[in-house]
Amino acid sequence: MADRTRPFAAFEWMIAWRYLRARRAEGGVSVMTWISLVGITLAVFALIATLSVRAGFRAEFVDTILGANAHVTVYSAGRITETGQLIRGFEDYDPVAARVAAVPGVLRAAPVVKGQVMATANGASSGVEVFGMRQADLATIPRIGIGAEHVGDIERFDEGIALGSGVAQELGVSVGDRVRLISPDGVKTAFGTSPRVSAYEVVYVFTAGRYDIDRTRVYMPLAEAQSYFNREGLADEIEVMVEDPEAVDAMAPALMQAAGEGSMLWTWRDSAGSFLRALTIEDNVMFVILSILVLIASMNIVSGLIMLVKNKGRDIGILRTMGLTEGSILRVFFLCGASTGLIGTAAGVALGCLFTIYIDPIFSLVNYLSGGGVWDPSIRGIYALPAKLQWADVLSAVALSLGLSFFVTLIPARRAARMNPVEALRYE
Repeated sequence: MADRTRPFAAFEWMIAWRYLRARRAEGGVSVMTWISLVGITLAVFALIATLSVRAGFRAEFVDTILGANAHVTVYSAGRITETGQLIRGFEDYDPVAARVAAVPGVLRAAPVVKGQVMATANGASSGVEVFGMRQADLATIPRIGIGAEHVGDIERFDEGIALGSGVAQELGVSVGDRVRLISPDGVKTAFGTSPRVSAYEVVYVFTAGRYDIDRTRVYMPLAEAQSYFNREGLADEIEVMVEDPEAVDAMAPALMQAAGEGSMLWTWRDSAGSFLRALTIEDNVMFVILSILVLIASMNIVSGLIMLVKNKGRDIGILRTMGLTEGSILRVFFLCGASTGLIGTAAGVALGCLFTIYIDPIFSLVNYLSGGGVWDPSIRGIYALPAKLQWADVLSAVALSLGLSFFVTLIPARRAARMNPVEALRYE
């Protein structure tokens, strides 16, 4: 019989199913089975939900970093004039931008003048960062230009300024209102430098989707910014957008050559690389911690199977005397534990995927029940809890859960297979 029995035959499944659904009064451990099932379900759910939220955070931050900010910034180390004055910036910014834009893989290159000023309106004030650029360049910036969430007409940009929605809210202004910009580095007179104060009409209000951009950024026409910041004929830097931001390091030599002597580069990896590395480390740590949680849940299978083997000692002895091999007994109890792990994993995957897909209404309910204020965008930098379901994360959770469940199941199953049938039936 042993030679003719194939592994995982129908009778092995039947016996395993009978043991799984048996009540305690019949020598079963259905309560422990349910505890193991619920534990694995919750552990897998927590693992998938956490990995999805972490992936959502990473995707959201990378998208906003790459979307509204330059992928590469080209700036000049400066030069000393004949009078000994240090001049920083590009005097031939248009030719430099044209050469950089001609590099394969570059989408656009735009000269920019930057400065920090105080914006005031309606008795309110706010520190902002001003970006001076041309209207055609502003219109091509993702999340800010044409196609982005906005109020006003970007075609009128040369007639005024563009504000982030956070700045507009802080100052209590909208399209058509006027905002005063105050710069401490203003007009130079015989008595020193006096602050420069100029009023501009708000013609465009954008929402980039990231708090630190919407709350601090103002765009001004390039020519006006050069005059306002005393940068006539100069551009502070060249903002560069590339087709593949992940390959920006490989493009650096070509960009340096195109920018010319005395130019330097600052990439998005330089500005956000440490943050992204911290996210990667945190992802790995969270995976390890939650893997321990899955392991703990899987250990419930061991305790349940040990009790099952103890209660079914007489049955094991009878089955062995009927001709079942050690392999058949091992497979019967392996199926008992593996089925629990398989069903629990499937339920956990379903709950985790549903949580990720419907995270917005779930979080809104939590925020409502807690009275609001759970999510502060000024701290976290984004307006909502992001989540991104990645099949790699789901597969890793499934592989971990099933691998641990199957492995820990072998311990009590092997013990049952090696049980001596004579000892099992001696006191029956």
